Amino acid sequence: MFIGTPLTANATRVMLLGAGELGKEVIIALQRLGVETIAVDRYPNAPGHQVAHRAHVIDMTDAAALRELVVRERPALIVPEIEAIATEALVDIEAEGLATVIPTARAARLTMDREGIRRLAAQELGLPVSRYAFADTLEQLEAGAAQVGFPCFVKPVMSSSGKGQSRVTDADGLQTAWRNAQEAGRVRGGRVIVEQQIDFDYEITQLTVRCRGEDGHIDTHFCEPIGHRQVRGDYVESWQPQAMTAAARRQARDIAGRVTGALGGCGIFGVELFVRGDEVWFSEVSPRPHDTGLVTLVTQALSQFELHARAILGLPVDVGLRSPGASAVIYGQTDGGPVVFAGIDHALQVPGSDLRLFGKPQAFARRRMGVALARAADVETARQHARDVAGRVRVQVATA
Repeated sequence: MFIGTPLTANATRVMLLGAGELGKEVIIALQRLGVETIAVDRYPNAPGHQVAHRAHVIDMTDAAALRELVVRERPALIVPEIEAIATEALVDIEAEGLATVIPTARAARLTMDREGIRRLAAQELGLPVSRYAFADTLEQLEAGAAQVGFPCFVKPVMSSSGKGQSRVTDADGLQTAWRNAQEAGRVRGGRVIVEQQIDFDYEITQLTVRCRGEDGHIDTHFCEPIGHRQVRGDYVESWQPQAMTAAARRQARDIAGRVTGALGGCGIFGVELFVRGDEVWFSEVSPRPHDTGLVTLVTQALSQFELHARAILGLPVDVGLRSPGASAVIYGQTDGGPVVFAGIDHALQVPGSDLRLFGKPQAFARRRMGVALARAADVETARQHARDVAGRVRVQVATA
């Protein structure tokens, strides 16, 4: 294969749809391999905008605007980094040969909403999943919850990072959960899924990489499992490796291999799984780097972002673990902007520590503004160190 020179006629151009903290790291990884990068997001000065060769601000759910930008920029590859995209436009773009969508336009469309991927996993692949039902009205939600049982979770089929998600313990909480899902989902008046709460021991992200081998066939590689802790559906810390029984490890990889194989294409996938003893249940899959995978910046020979860049370019990958490590989210702590970060010198005195400050122009109390990272001889020490680093960083609104 060939990689051209950026900003010349023979450049290899890659367009990122979504330029947050994950997209920013993918852009950096691509640029280290000589790729010309184009960052697209819904607001100006997004993290990826700050490092890409060119930046654009559009409503990515506007199919006409998205198509016009692709025709103008002529990328070889389009890499969706968020769910809120006009995936029908990507299907047409791929079918017409205007660009290759990573991993495929079909995968982007299926995983944009929980209904598509749940039906693929449960009905087509027969993977173990929690009981579930879909609902378009409050009355259907009440019937679905009675079928699934309490406690359960109510989520918009189109949302991410826990937005609009509610845990419901009895029928009295369904009306509030319905309202929360309608207000926080990407589509007002949208469909919801109600899911059984599984009594699991822990949950993992099984990063799975699909890339072409020397013989031209697609090979599947598995990173060491990543354990993580969530609050209200949003990740707050992760660690690698997560200890598992041999049976659970095999089943996790089998499930991840089957669902990513059904989605097709090349790149990294974040497969979320629930684990209890030797049992494993499929939860969700993202056909892109995963927020919990930020820990790989300090744990692996190649981070998830470097793996994604290599895989989509047709280059060899290495999923080897370098050291146990952990990540902890640095939240906005305040509302407003621009912000300044204090305590960084104190934070980086923690042994084996590192951090990434994302460069987001506006802070909110629960917005991820950075991530603390730490490597250590064992996971528990790394987790404590990562939490220490995060706790020492203070986010403040800048004063004139």
